[in-house]
Amino acid sequence: MARQALFMDLVFDEQGNVVKTAVIGNEATYIVDDDGFMRHIDAEQVDRQVLSFFLEQLQDNKDIAIEQAMNMMGKDDIFTKAALTSELNNVDMDKIIAQGIPMQARNMMGMMGFRIVINVHGEIVGMQQPSMPDDEF
Repeated sequence: MARQALFMDLVFDEQGNVVKTAVIGNEATYIVDDDGFMRHIDAEQVDRQVLSFFLEQLQDNKDIAIEQAMNMMGKDDIFTKAALTSELNNVDMDKIIAQGIPMQARNMMGMMGFRIVINVHGEIVGMQQPSMPDDEF
């Protein structure tokens, strides 16, 4: 059970309202207003759906991600590439859920326009992601 909602302030209902969060016992929940009935949805259920999408995107674009990470680090050697490849191949979703996402990262995602839309059952019905800037000027 997740003790925190990973995507707090980034989750919206189908009407465009920010979904509030709460902790009940030790379990984090997203609260969706269903015509006045406040549905408490297990945050981990929603967060795993989003993380699965991110991890799938990362695997599909692994070579680009590794190249960009190496550029950001200012390194271009086989050992750095091997280390990064190993890290990407061993991403642990449970570890991410346990550690959480830093508030600064969540804030940055929000400023860039990232939004998750869920229905009253906690199913993701939409996700807005910032687009990559065009290289053409």
